[in-house]
Amino acid sequence: MPDPRGKGQMSPKEEAPGTGGDRSRDADVRMVSSTSKGFCSVRHGLALILQFCNFTLCTQNMNLSIALPAMVNSSVLPCPANGSDARDTCNETLPGFWAADPVYDWSPDLQGVILSALNCGSFLASIPCGYVAGLFAAKQLIGASLCVSSVVNLLIPHAADAGAALLIVLRVVQGVAQIIVMTSQYEIWLKWAPPLERNQLIIFSISGSALGACSVVLAGGFLCETLGWPSVFYVSGGIGCACVCLWFPLVYDDPEYHPFISARERDYIVCSLALQDRVPYRSLPMKAMLKSLPLWSILVSHFSVWWYISVITAYLPTYLHSVLAVSLSDSGFLSALMLGAIFVCTILGGLLADVLFSRKVLSLLVIRRLFTAIGVLFSSLFSVSLSWVSDSFSISIAFLVLSLAASSFCQVGSLVNFMDIAPRYSGFLKGLSLVFTNLSGVIAPTVSGFFISQDTESGWRNIFLLSAAINLPGLVFFLVLSRADEQEWAKDQMLTRL
Repeated sequence: MPDPRGKGQMSPKEEAPGTGGDRSRDADVRMVSSTSKGFCSVRHGLALILQFCNFTLCTQNMNLSIALPAMVNSSVLPCPANGSDARDTCNETLPGFWAADPVYDWSPDLQGVILSALNCGSFLASIPCGYVAGLFAAKQLIGASLCVSSVVNLLIPHAADAGAALLIVLRVVQGVAQIIVMTSQYEIWLKWAPPLERNQLIIFSISGSALGACSVVLAGGFLCETLGWPSVFYVSGGIGCACVCLWFPLVYDDPEYHPFISARERDYIVCSLALQDRVPYRSLPMKAMLKSLPLWSILVSHFSVWWYISVITAYLPTYLHSVLAVSLSDSGFLSALMLGAIFVCTILGGLLADVLFSRKVLSLLVIRRLFTAIGVLFSSLFSVSLSWVSDSFSISIAFLVLSLAASSFCQVGSLVNFMDIAPRYSGFLKGLSLVFTNLSGVIAPTVSGFFISQDTESGWRNIFLLSAAINLPGLVFFLVLSRADEQEWAKDQMLTRL
């Protein structure tokens, strides 16, 4: 079994034949990479499994929003209790196989608390879970947390029967488990993603969230109408359990110990990352982080970019129905279409970024700034223009799709920049950035709801103008202060105790 690398050095046995000790690492990488690149590799299989994990998390995150209207639908009349024949006749008139599923008398305020419980758990646990992600093996953390989230999802229909309080507690637990998965997955790429492929591997894996959102919007309502609302939780929970069954036997923290990886691919990854090995940390350079302007540029960009995304996520069906007069049945299809556009453009953005970087067309810093600028400027332009093209249905839909597609390019820009400036603390910084993301996700829908309540037409115009007004300063801040090289405080020798 190969010896672990504590200092990022290769043993003679692992050097490619004929290279010798006087050859540079760059020569080793070039020699091995010619036969190691391609999509039929273990590292791309790992990206596919992580995409499946993110797909699962997103379906489990959104399924309650899809099922809640059926869970509180008071229009379903109770069956008479004066005989089995009458009960059978009543059940035949109700839609769906699970026609007798319970309906709960939850007030709108209580529904809001239930829906926000998962986000509350995520918000409170973001920083602690990000810290923990750097201390323990990512494989065990992700597998265990995904298992917890999936089991909790299977228990939600039974928890609803027991009472709203238990349901809220389970959703908080589920939010904590999902945050551990979201922060820990970046730790895996520190040993699996060659620098020239990091963009495409990370972006491909996180694109599962958009694919999951698209799938649950399309299939959630159909499941509620045909099999009953509990089926939404059983299906997404079952998918999560299947993902866990794939995760533990197929995923390894280090490519050196993977039983199925080829020698060429292993050597390519190890040579590429020979100088980037990470020693687990026990404390954080908090003072240096607080003074780091490149880090602050990333955090501010997370808040500003997610403002518009949070508004669209929360109010897209409302906009389609109230402004564009789209029926509720068609709005689900159109919402899925737009989420599908985000999925496709996210993957294409990652591939394009790696092509530009590997061929030395653009530096990594220019790529981060350029993709962020494209995402912010074009999404702001198309969203603000919606107020002046609302009379044309086709143009409005086209502008919505283009604005969301453009915003996905930020995934290759500022939203992944923390991996460049401090790879050693990637899990913690992802958790820290999620605090700003969730903060934006709380404030933006609240402010937007206030605008809509005043006047629908002018309200949406103000919403889009405010989104642009928040996005553009955030972009300027990122363009001026962002960096793409590892910061001094993020290196091992700069570690300071709290």
